[in-house]
Amino acid sequence: MAEAGRPTDEEVSRRLEELRSQIRYHDYRYYVLDSPEIDDARYDSLFNELRRSEEAHPELVTFDSPTQRVGGEPLAAFGEVLHLKPMLSLANAKDPGELAAWHSRVLKLVAEAGFDPGAVRFSMEPKIDGLAVSLRYEAGRFVTGATRGNGVVGEDVTRNLRTIPALPLTMQPAPDAEAGAIPALMEVRGEVYLPLAAFAQLNEQRIAAGESTFANPRNSAAGSLRQLDPHVTASRPLSVWIYGVGYVDGDPFTSQSQVLAWLRDRGFRVNPDVRTATTLDELMAACRRWEEHRADLDYDIDGVVIKLDSRRMQSALGSAGRDPRWAVAYKFAPTTAQTRLIKIGINVGRTGTLNPFAVLEPVVVGGVTVGLATLHNEDDIRRKDLREGDVVVVQRAGDVIPQVVAPLTDLRTGAEREFRMPDECPSCGTPVVRTLGEVAVRCPNQECPAKLVESLKHFVSRSAMDVDGVGEKLVQRLFELGLVRDPSDLYHLRYEDLMPLEGFQDKAARNVLAAIEASKRRSFERVVFALGIPHVGGQVAGWLVERFPSIEALLTATAEEMGRVEGIGPIIAETVAAWFAEPRNRDLVDRLAALGVRMEAEGAVATGGRTGTAFVAGVARQGSGPLSGKTFVLTGTLSTLTRDEATALIEAAGGRVTDSVSSKTAFVVAGGSPGSKLAKAETLGIPVLDEQGLRALLAGVGAT
Repeated sequence: MAEAGRPTDEEVSRRLEELRSQIRYHDYRYYVLDSPEIDDARYDSLFNELRRSEEAHPELVTFDSPTQRVGGEPLAAFGEVLHLKPMLSLANAKDPGELAAWHSRVLKLVAEAGFDPGAVRFSMEPKIDGLAVSLRYEAGRFVTGATRGNGVVGEDVTRNLRTIPALPLTMQPAPDAEAGAIPALMEVRGEVYLPLAAFAQLNEQRIAAGESTFANPRNSAAGSLRQLDPHVTASRPLSVWIYGVGYVDGDPFTSQSQVLAWLRDRGFRVNPDVRTATTLDELMAACRRWEEHRADLDYDIDGVVIKLDSRRMQSALGSAGRDPRWAVAYKFAPTTAQTRLIKIGINVGRTGTLNPFAVLEPVVVGGVTVGLATLHNEDDIRRKDLREGDVVVVQRAGDVIPQVVAPLTDLRTGAEREFRMPDECPSCGTPVVRTLGEVAVRCPNQECPAKLVESLKHFVSRSAMDVDGVGEKLVQRLFELGLVRDPSDLYHLRYEDLMPLEGFQDKAARNVLAAIEASKRRSFERVVFALGIPHVGGQVAGWLVERFPSIEALLTATAEEMGRVEGIGPIIAETVAAWFAEPRNRDLVDRLAALGVRMEAEGAVATGGRTGTAFVAGVARQGSGPLSGKTFVLTGTLSTLTRDEATALIEAAGGRVTDSVSSKTAFVVAGGSPGSKLAKAETLGIPVLDEQGLRALLAGVGAT
């Protein structure tokens, strides 16, 4: 008889099962649907109650309890698992022509097998670049998991797979009577992968620990899953997409679409981007769409898997060797490649910043030959432990400048050379300076040729004065000939100066001079941006002009007054005030004003475009949308948006973008290789969005 006030064994058992059921449900909502219903504190409370109760009643612990995902001593070696049905590989189609040939061949085989080719339907989904696994379930309970291996026998990684929260240890019950019973024995097939954000974080942790980095997310997923100690696997945020079945006892399925729907209903994580198509044109269009938007995903895909939807047709067509005739992988051009880092060069920017870049052995990445890549700054090189002579992984997603992701330290020979930032400016030889608290190394020489040229390029650029026909090459040539040294010199150019230059004829010369003259009418905020004041982008220039709508107001404004403008912190205010206090800068402003360049806003507020790009044409002014009152800070390199484009989208929704993180910041948007702003945001507890999160937020408020 139970003591008064103490629950009976039956009550304890019932409460344990209730807790397990609730936790499984919330795991499904969080890891599979990405739609949690409770916060972390409530989830932790449920989980801790379950763990304490099981510790008090070990005889009531079940093998599929959420507390049993990680446990046991490390293995000495992996065992072998015989797949009940072989895990076939896929033939590849590397271009539209090969896909068309496969499509034609399939229709012919379908007809030869006695089916109507007009009734053919295809199932399509992204091809996850991960590690294929086979999951054996008995009466709906996960019992064994294995890698593909040789397709017939794989490695037993059951204990490691159990650590993946997105993988159900017990299938959910059927949602309705028509859904069909759970087979007594079945194999579920899927792909284990590491999300891109988790991959970047994992490599950062390995660099900090002095360990070699993973070359790509697939390698890291494979290395994480094939750990002899499941606790190591559990420490890495692996996930899984389920794409089909192998052996099924009493196989009730008639189509691939039905298989995926059934698996989704049983709690498996099935990719939401599964599509069907009936024609070659539809197949081609879907492949193009996925290739164009692959950079929007938080996981790597290297193609599209296309299958005959009918399982009867699949069975009739069979396989050729280990490749099924009824399926193909349409492969994309890879976005990563390995090549050698020949040397690290230095560019000098318009503010004097020494910017390192990688000189690479040319390699094709994403269908483009790459010979140069960004390295961000010296700290980034140190953090990644990049050395001249290293074999490195280069990444290019969409139209983004290629980046060096990591060195392959296992391939080092000892001949590699550590990088050291030069002590003198490579352009003018002036000793460089390092400002306390800043990553950047700068050339302080105001007459540095590289700084002058970059300042000119910035002044005429599309996002500044937008001088059509005056590109980087022409600016460089005009500077070398001594015709232009600062922006005011542009307005002294004559027809006779341009005609002797290569490529110039009468019409071209007159067009350039007309474009230079037209630039005088640009909005005042674009003039302020074009001046190249450190820390002053198009956004900050707009805020300054809203408060100080003339050059006279700006010249007389103090740092304290500028700092009172919302969005402009003390560092920016002091920098701007110091810039206008420099006699050479005041002289430049005077000369531009005397030449007719606009030096005041139209009315009380300037109305010119913020960046001058077609992307932001028509963007609403900040402060009047669903994100009104929310301040954003951008840090790192975004993959599919420029800084100007991201800023414009946020402004269109009513938000504003600032350069510094403070307690008033609502969100920090972090791209690749973020700087100290990310660390400060984490310290202050400010929400951090990746690019996908920013797009989701904007989509939610109707900004896109």
